[in-house]
Amino acid sequence: MMKLILSAILLLAGVAAHVVLKGKGKKALAGLALGVALALCVGVAALSCVQTVPTGHTGVVTTFGRVENTTLDSGVHFVLPWQNVVKMDNRVQKNTVDMPCFSSDIQEVNLTYTINYQIKKSDAQNIYRTIGVDYYQTVIQPCITESVKVVTARYTAEQLVGKRDELASAIETDLTDKLLHYNIEVVSTSIENMDFTDAFTDAVEAKQVAQQNKLRAETEAEQKVVEAKAAAEVRKVNADAAAYELLAKAEAEAEANRKISESLTQELINYTYAQAWNGKLPTVMTGEGGGMIPVLDVNQMLPDETGSEE
Repeated sequence: MMKLILSAILLLAGVAAHVVLKGKGKKALAGLALGVALALCVGVAALSCVQTVPTGHTGVVTTFGRVENTTLDSGVHFVLPWQNVVKMDNRVQKNTVDMPCFSSDIQEVNLTYTINYQIKKSDAQNIYRTIGVDYYQTVIQPCITESVKVVTARYTAEQLVGKRDELASAIETDLTDKLLHYNIEVVSTSIENMDFTDAFTDAVEAKQVAQQNKLRAETEAEQKVVEAKAAAEVRKVNADAAAYELLAKAEAEAEANRKISESLTQELINYTYAQAWNGKLPTVMTGEGGGMIPVLDVNQMLPDETGSEE
């Protein structure tokens, strides 16, 4: 359209120059000025008919601002001089948004969210007609802000840390449904960063330290229980072994005594007694009433033969 206006201006300028020069009697220059103006006008008009659509774009044809029902693929095309071609990008595009959010327990978190999106060729014309070229600022960014803040508010600050993948999936699902109504396709999304306040970060670190200390104490207590059980088992085994040893020794002694008892006879007893006798008679003996009766040694009562001879 600008080229068409430019050609019209050149034509008017040529006509004006022709009239001025002709009035001064310079007919040759007047004719030359008009010819140059006409040539420039035709050249600019011809150039305005040639439009190039880059790769990965769709050309939307407009006539004095009205969107036509035809679109152009990538390449060189010829249109009417008064028509314009708007180039809509069909490639995957990326944008990153930083925004403050609040969790369900009113903890502030600064979240960095990235979205990859694209529009299809078949939807380019309708998007331009209903939204325009700047559809990211008009539709996508407000939807990102709403989805991120609404979904984030469903989780506590601690859950935001522990369920980051679940949070990202929930935001993407909500955002995809919103942009689908505008024929904008969500390719992928990601939460690149979550930054909490220093107070919350310190509280989380303190809680983690407390949990680690608790776990360490529980582990040490369990270890002591295991060691105590092991020591008790050792003592039990040792006691059982000692008891078994005593039992085996008692049984062996009993068996030995039994065999000895079976082998004893009265003759053996008398013989053993005789072998153990030292040849001395007892000096006392027990009477019927339990009294003690002295036994007289006859040898002591006899005279000493050696003394008599003397």
